[in-house]
Amino acid sequence: MSSLRNYLIQYFTLTDDLLPQAEAEGTIREGVSFKGTNMLILILAIFIASLGLNTNSTAVIIGAMLISPLMGPIIGIGLGVGVQDFELLKRSMRNLIMAAGFSVLTSTVYFLISPVSEGHSELLARTSPTIYDVLIGFFGGGAGIVAIGSKSKGNVIPGVAIATALMPPLCTAGYGLATLQMPYFLGAFYLFLINSIYIGLATFIGVKLMGYKPVVSVNPERSRKVRRVVYTVAILTLLPSLYLTYNMLRQSRFSANADRFISQQFNFPSTQVLSKSATISHGEKTITVTLIGKVLPPDSLKLALAPQLKNYGLEGAKLHIIQSDSPDLSELKNGMPTMSDIYELARTSISSQQVTIDSLRSIIALSQINDTISGRIAPEVKVLFPQVEEIAVTRGVFGNIDSQRLDTVNMALVKYSSPLSAAKQQEFEKYLKARLRYNSLTLINIGNQVDFRRNKGTAEQKHKESKESAKK
Repeated sequence: MSSLRNYLIQYFTLTDDLLPQAEAEGTIREGVSFKGTNMLILILAIFIASLGLNTNSTAVIIGAMLISPLMGPIIGIGLGVGVQDFELLKRSMRNLIMAAGFSVLTSTVYFLISPVSEGHSELLARTSPTIYDVLIGFFGGGAGIVAIGSKSKGNVIPGVAIATALMPPLCTAGYGLATLQMPYFLGAFYLFLINSIYIGLATFIGVKLMGYKPVVSVNPERSRKVRRVVYTVAILTLLPSLYLTYNMLRQSRFSANADRFISQQFNFPSTQVLSKSATISHGEKTITVTLIGKVLPPDSLKLALAPQLKNYGLEGAKLHIIQSDSPDLSELKNGMPTMSDIYELARTSISSQQVTIDSLRSIIALSQINDTISGRIAPEVKVLFPQVEEIAVTRGVFGNIDSQRLDTVNMALVKYSSPLSAAKQQEFEKYLKARLRYNSLTLINIGNQVDFRRNKGTAEQKHKESKESAKK
């Protein structure tokens, strides 16, 4: 067992591969400086990264990360804490702040003058850091300090620069300032802080593991205080990322469950899912599904599908179903709607709905005219035909029993206080036709009829009593 352990240990021992401490420190201290060439290279790298983000080009962004000298002061901070060289620590922090400030300023100026102002996926990816970014920064920093302290560096340093991605968050922060979108600025700058702090923390731990000796004349109390500050800052930086990770995982799980629910439950022969979305906003879960094709009864659809949500882990989610009143999708090419198909279906649907709306408006307007016409002509009728006591103008649809033909008849139901002569009644009929602009009109005398408005209850009661008598 002991021989096996010794055999495995030889694969992980660093003693033979490590550079002398003075040589490794010299390399790190040289990279801390940010004057002249380093600052100019940094500004050019920021422009390149901003162009990459603006054009959504991953290759250009990677090139900017390889050019950038931002890793130098961050590793210098870790080394300064590890060997307790507080002058190096202060110089590294000062240079890092200056570098970050110039980087954000440069990218802000670029995005202010850039004609393209919308955010692409590469920009948006830098605004929501999670625990995974913390781990990337920590492991990337660990690989970086091991590579700097070893004799064979290989391609580790360029790989660390790409993996930890220090440049894009600063450019995205500048984009947030230029477009006055503070969530972009805060999210991107928080990502930069995560990378910087955890690369520095990994460097500090790596320096300790490689046995680097502290500088001469170290104040033990000051060293303990600095270490406490380092650990506190690392923990405080970690906490928001844990919350963001929780939200990301919750949204991811909700979206996956919603996709499974939609794919298994929304299978209809003549109706197809056009789009879908599953969002969590302020604790409220919402699933929105847009259907195109044959319109399904919305109430029945919701009644059938809503109880199924709990079977997919979607309890409490609100289900919104949007349907388009369009022709059958089987008429579309290959059964799948193209953009032109969707546009044509939408245009046809809108035209059809507009015709229906216009028709309903005409019916409502006609109904309103018929409901108020008696009141409008009443003053005239009172003067011209004082014998008229009550009048109601209406339309009736008569159906012929034999031919099943329907015919609309304009009628005036009139109650007289005293009978009109035949000539006066003819004159009254002509007046109503002219006044109401009807081609034909039938006058119906209701003087001898039952006043249904006043005797409705009595008539219904008598009818009910007669039915009960017949049963007995």
